[in-house]
Amino acid sequence: MFIGYAVLAALLALALFASAFLTATRNPQIMATMTKLGVPESWLPRLAATKVAGAVGLLAGLALPLVGVAAAAGVALYFLGAVITHLRAKDKDLAPVVVLTLLPVAALALRVASA
Repeated sequence: MFIGYAVLAALLALALFASAFLTATRNPQIMATMTKLGVPESWLPRLAATKVAGAVGLLAGLALPLVGVAAAAGVALYFLGAVITHLRAKDKDLAPVVVLTLLPVAALALRVASA
């Protein structure tokens, strides 16, 4: 189970770091999505920092099981918030955000099972 967590945590951390970078640099595609969803531009630095914290926590979870559990739960809640934001904006393109919500749930389950 630990190897599964390690692989998933590393891949998810990479995706979170990339997303944080694109958010922090105000990538035009990210900006278009955030605008469509009604996310204020002032939130972008906090959202990027939250993604970085989640990525760091997932990687720290390789050595510190409780940190990995907390990080996976936090990232899952972050993306659950994203799902809710998409639903409130009546955005039909939910598949990517639903997958990104399920990945940290799987990481959480694997980390708990391997502890």
